Amino acid sequence: MAQERIYFSPQTLVQRTDVKPAVAPNQLPVAPKGVASFQQTLQKEQERVKFSQHALQRLASRKIELDQSQLQRLEQAVGKAAQKGARESLVLMQPDLAFVVSVRNRTVITAVDGDSMKENVFTNIDSAVIV
Repeated sequence: MAQERIYFSPQTLVQRTDVKPAVAPNQLPVAPKGVASFQQTLQKEQERVKFSQHALQRLASRKIELDQSQLQRLEQAVGKAAQKGARESLVLMQPDLAFVVSVRNRTVITAVDGDSMKENVFTNIDSAVIV
């Protein structure tokens, strides 16, 4: 595939004009129907929730497993908190799960199950979302 090349010399900038670009400047390539564009894929990945190392340890030690629907609910809760301007949020998932989430980073900081939630104090949060 031929590409336009630009060469730098000490006195002048020389641009090759004998090489045709692969795509016309006013014509952007379009993803085939049914295939997500790069921008759509990037946006979807940016909306995903990540788990800190500490949160992963808590999930493992407390034997907490999340299914796909719970993960979706968590991501939606973080999205709602972000829309309201929250920074650090407590996400309470029915019936007995809680997550402290850095909304800006979309990162779960810690995870708590029902037994560990009793008589527990959550600090350094500015919002709570109940899902």
